[in-house]
Amino acid sequence: MQATEVLSKYDKYVGLTRQELYNVLKEIARGIQDSTIRNVVLDLLENPVITFTKVEPKITIFESPAAPVRHHAYPGGLIDHTISVVELSVAIARTFEKVYNISANIDLVIGAAILHDLFKYYQYEPDPVTGGVRPRSDWYLSHEFSMIAELTKRGAPDDLIRVIAETHGTVSFSKIEGQIVHLADSMDSQFASQIQDIIWRVCQEIEVQSDGRYNAKKVFNRLMRVKSLFELAKIYYREGRDRLKQVIVETLGLQLEG
Repeated sequence: MQATEVLSKYDKYVGLTRQELYNVLKEIARGIQDSTIRNVVLDLLENPVITFTKVEPKITIFESPAAPVRHHAYPGGLIDHTISVVELSVAIARTFEKVYNISANIDLVIGAAILHDLFKYYQYEPDPVTGGVRPRSDWYLSHEFSMIAELTKRGAPDDLIRVIAETHGTVSFSKIEGQIVHLADSMDSQFASQIQDIIWRVCQEIEVQSDGRYNAKKVFNRLMRVKSLFELAKIYYREGRDRLKQVIVETLGLQLEG
């Protein structure tokens, strides 16, 4: 089954565990038609470890946020973000072809979308103060440089390395596939960030209302371990801010006066 056919098979991902979502990523990777791209993407998904230097991760990939603060800043956020970027990248590629007659290599698009943030979990460690994660002080490479180095060591094709390098917008675009994945990455990050900000402001309100008894960061991190970001967003948009705060208070068993 081709990768795009795998994507078409899933009408929604809500309800799947992070392990199940990760297995979907593997299933998508197996459908990549170019064997050189398929083999390296699958190899990294099966063995997502850095081998070009000696370093050990301090959290698992399933515990990792996509970012510690800005977007998908909750356990499992990295995998949620990755599957969304894959879906968005394919949709953008199809739209560009339909509207602008720009044909992208869909194998490169999917491969880069899967791998673009894979090593982010190496950048973080548990935060004993807030119950979330924080950037490590002993790691010196950002995730995109780590991925480029690892791809080089594993003998990845040059086109895939170039697209990964361009995905984060730090170098000029020379391939349409890099620009497509960059757009998908930015779109999903901004979307999740806006929803997350709504929830974060309510957590801050809880901290103020409790005279600091409930720290906003701790409330947020506890909440995101038991509730989906988008489940909470749906409550906010359909029932309003007061109902969202009530759900948070009830979910975490908080005691607020007034």
